[in-house]
Amino acid sequence: MTFEILTALIAFAFVSSITPGPNNMMLMASGANFGLVRTIPHMLGVALGFVAMVVLVGAGLIGLFDAMPVSYVILKVISVLYLLYLAWKIAWAAPMGSGAEAGRPRTFVQAALFQWGNPKAWTMAVTALAVYAPAQEIWAILAVAAVFGMVNLPSVGVWTVLGVQVRRLLTRPARLRAFNITMALLLVASLYPVVFA
Repeated sequence: MTFEILTALIAFAFVSSITPGPNNMMLMASGANFGLVRTIPHMLGVALGFVAMVVLVGAGLIGLFDAMPVSYVILKVISVLYLLYLAWKIAWAAPMGSGAEAGRPRTFVQAALFQWGNPKAWTMAVTALAVYAPAQEIWAILAVAAVFGMVNLPSVGVWTVLGVQVRRLLTRPARLRAFNITMALLLVASLYPVVFA
């Protein structure tokens, strides 16, 4: 991989990781609702789950989509429905300290598995592999995964910290409810490029 290609890959990884999407909206909401420390497993699950996804997609799943294009459409529909469900859960989350549901941010495993249902993650993985590892050689696939591993965690961390900062404004239940509804609507809005692409 040449220096120019590596630089372009890093730029692509950064832009696609830092821009709004389902992971970032959920992490911002988690930072606001649960704080930084309790959101760390969620952040690690997003970053490492996406790295694993890139490797597995590069190792063969992309061939399945090429052979059976309808499988990608089915995955997209299931993913969008799942994200709509998550948006509903965020919008109607109980205020902090008001019950069992309020005290449970996403776990590492939940966040890692979520990558498989996240249409933006699929688009990022397939695009990165098609552009930066077109021959599907294992070293190129691992390079793409490594770059995302280095870039993704700080990028999603920015959204979590932003949520933590917003938390100071959410001391009243009505404000927290308005924030959660806004995050849910932004999560739904982040599906627009996927649904209409």
